[in-house]
Amino acid sequence: MQYEPHEYQKYAIDYIETHPLAAVLLDMGLGKTSITLTAIADLLFDGFEVHKVLVIAPLRVARDTWSAEIQKWDHLQHLLYSVAVGTEAERKAALQQQADIYIINRENVQWLVNESGLPFDFDMVVVDELSSFKNHQSKRFKALMQVRPRVKRMVGLTGTPASNGLMDLWAEFKLIDMGCRLGRFITHYRQNYFMPGRTNGQVVYNYLPLPGAEQAIYQQISDITISMKSTDHLTMPKLINSTCDVYLDSCEQEDYDSMKKKFVLDLPEGEITASNAGVLSGKLCQMANGAIYDDTGEMHIIHDRKLDALEDIIEAANGKPLLVAYWYQHDLKRISERLHLRHIPFSRLDSSDSIRRWNRGELPVALIHPASAGHGLNLQSGGNTLVWFGLTWSLELYQQTVARLWRQGQTSETVVVQHIIAHDTIDMQILRALQAKDKTQAALIEAVKADVKT
Repeated sequence: MQYEPHEYQKYAIDYIETHPLAAVLLDMGLGKTSITLTAIADLLFDGFEVHKVLVIAPLRVARDTWSAEIQKWDHLQHLLYSVAVGTEAERKAALQQQADIYIINRENVQWLVNESGLPFDFDMVVVDELSSFKNHQSKRFKALMQVRPRVKRMVGLTGTPASNGLMDLWAEFKLIDMGCRLGRFITHYRQNYFMPGRTNGQVVYNYLPLPGAEQAIYQQISDITISMKSTDHLTMPKLINSTCDVYLDSCEQEDYDSMKKKFVLDLPEGEITASNAGVLSGKLCQMANGAIYDDTGEMHIIHDRKLDALEDIIEAANGKPLLVAYWYQHDLKRISERLHLRHIPFSRLDSSDSIRRWNRGELPVALIHPASAGHGLNLQSGGNTLVWFGLTWSLELYQQTVARLWRQGQTSETVVVQHIIAHDTIDMQILRALQAKDKTQAALIEAVKADVKT
């Protein structure tokens, strides 16, 4: 296929080529893979500035998306690539092949650096979904930092750079510039831009930006960062968000409140306890969805309010395809049982065949987990309505799941995202937190937005 890039894509290609260090914050659907591959091809064969490129990506994206893009476009056909996923033997064989680009999944970065026994001689590294390196204590981050000084060109790609707030940015940008802009140490970054928030003695639970810190951070990274939002460069369908509120009865609410206040839920089968605030949050999320696991992993049903609401939504859709996002395995089990009971055809989107069936419009209901719905999955051909049965605290997973439908190629004029919210539960806090995080991230994107004339 002939590649005819939009003006914003030409701008991004040129930016990568002219900036040895580049953080490219491209919104979902803007074609970041084809942009980056075009720049790589130019750097390899026009400028002769790089000789061996490593791409690090989520597993499915590493396995399928990058190679598919190379095969898709005429101007990339000459690129030799090798996909290093699978068993250790398969990865080693792929890395020892003659190629221009080597593609590996992020889970194997530590293996590549510390265990493979192969030389790390890549002069350009592309991290697809830079936000997956936001934890400076993770093994993948530490491993990549070991070899970072050997890399001449570094590109970080993501649409969600600050999904959990500005603290995420330190590790991401240290990976790109080795600490030149935001500091070599996380402690210095905290001291310079943040103040302690919630504390318990010497323990600090969270940090809040100092006055003016956000703009100061954006200014520090602006010389190596561009951002683009799909709404600025593509004709996107209208995104409509709505909530479907469900209400627990007095007994169900009493059980929920008991767990919330006492960290203990009394059931006929025995007690379910939460050992700390983090565990409690998970238990409350489960209860809001309608079931809870005990300490042995056995499921206990609390209510069917969300199942009833989902059934009403499906009935109102009258055969129109619905994508339903669930979080817990007991959500999947209970939704599946209810749909079987009502003789409603459905499938989990967990295979290439099920994804094809959804995109052909053959599934009235498709069930998807946000962690598997994330990067690189195109579902816009199958429908335009997403229902959140259970929410996630992760802004990145939330936005990526929404972007499976709300993206370029969506033929409907609107995309509807419905949230089934259990009133007076943690659901309401999660939705507010997602909205608050989005404001922080939106500010970052706006601050470093590329000025592209289209």
